[in-house]
Amino acid sequence: MRFSRGRHRSRSPLTSIARAALTLMLAVLSPLGATALGNDVKASAAYNPDGLDFWVDSSMGPIKSRIFRAADGNTDRVVYALDGMRARDDLNGWEIETDVARQLTGQNINVVMPVGGQSSFYADWNSGSNFLGISPGSVSSASASSGSGASQALSGGPGKSYTYRWETFLTQDLRNALRDRLGFTASRNGIFGLSMGGSAALTLAAYHPDQFSFAGSFSGYLNISAPAMRDAIRVAMLDAGGYNVDCMAPLWDSKWRRMDPFIFAPTLIQKNIRLWVSAGSGLPTSGDGANVSTMEGMALEALALANTRAFQARMTVLGAKNVTYDFPAYGIHAWNNWQNEVSRMLPELSANIG
Repeated sequence: MRFSRGRHRSRSPLTSIARAALTLMLAVLSPLGATALGNDVKASAAYNPDGLDFWVDSSMGPIKSRIFRAADGNTDRVVYALDGMRARDDLNGWEIETDVARQLTGQNINVVMPVGGQSSFYADWNSGSNFLGISPGSVSSASASSGSGASQALSGGPGKSYTYRWETFLTQDLRNALRDRLGFTASRNGIFGLSMGGSAALTLAAYHPDQFSFAGSFSGYLNISAPAMRDAIRVAMLDAGGYNVDCMAPLWDSKWRRMDPFIFAPTLIQKNIRLWVSAGSGLPTSGDGANVSTMEGMALEALALANTRAFQARMTVLGAKNVTYDFPAYGIHAWNNWQNEVSRMLPELSANIG
């Protein structure tokens, strides 16, 4: 199957993905320092005092989420905002880098921002991350934090000293706690995310339609079984905290296929989940600047675009009527792109939750 991109000659989506994946791996391994699959672009470390720290017990220990209440006080309209590959343990990237919480609450939507989950894909992993069976914690914390993410491969920490169970947390522990403690409606919620979080948003909606009626993917990796994609994710996860993709799901394992939106596309159609799917062109805006981060963001967005276009082609062949696509002429793998995307998505999100 072939598709065209603008005025350029048509080329195979798989060829585009393979080339972009190689570009990604080169960027990640660059001695200049790299960011991958949800990079920290123009970090601003913003804290929104309107947010509530909401702690919930889980098999992973107590997990914090940040809750932003709808302006009109309703408890029926709820959306979850998922972070990218480099999710931090203090605040969600959407709070750190954007003002979307105020934007959404102003439209009478309650916002739930889970905190943590670096490199997790918000999945239930097969085991805690380790390499060659070596127990995490074999490297001192000082050594683990002194270099690139790869230096943390044998360190302890989230998802290493225990097994990630993020799908269970989001669809059971957190969902039930929001219902029981805050009175939030536990059905017809929305969910969206960037990069890793975009892929996860579609996965969670596909398998939990009783909870999610709307899902949005911004610059998501929606064809993870395509050639070179697993290798790209492997390198990215190693760089983003030193995680081992094989501990999440072995190659061609049923769990890996279950996480691939390209493969479970029929489920999204059958369950009639309303979708918003987007990716930028990879061309920078005037505000991105001429620097290494922009170059990396261009390569990462090219990979996301190839994945998203392949997913679009798959859904089109299947006759999907439940998805809106947005491919802006400019936009790299950066927070300014994703914040703008929330603004464009907002009317459909608002109309399909609660």
